[in-house]
Amino acid sequence: MKDFRKLNVWEKAHQLTLKIYKVTEKYPREELYGLISQIRRAGVSIPTNIAEGAVRSSDADFARFLYIALGSTSELEYLILLSQDLKFIKRELYTELNNEINEIKKMLISLIQKLKA
Repeated sequence: MKDFRKLNVWEKAHQLTLKIYKVTEKYPREELYGLISQIRRAGVSIPTNIAEGAVRSSDADFARFLYIALGSTSELEYLILLSQDLKFIKRELYTELNNEINEIKKMLISLIQKLKA
């Protein structure tokens, strides 16, 4: 059992989730049950699955949850792109968020590879 709070990838995912909540506060209210909800769920899913996987009894189980977190990063990546295309966020913010998402993706892939080795 690992303490998920000590994992750098969890900390980065947690910080990204906090940022996602702040960013989506400025979205149009009619998106509350649409895009806002989807983005927030995808964002929350990343650190949540890291945390849940960390307490699993085997590295294989942990890796399975990391794969789920990885899938959520791709979902979030698309939703942020959609947000930019809909003009809910500016290009600069899109680029910043996309860079953070891709950094988390790389960290997740690296951790999965270490667990499988």
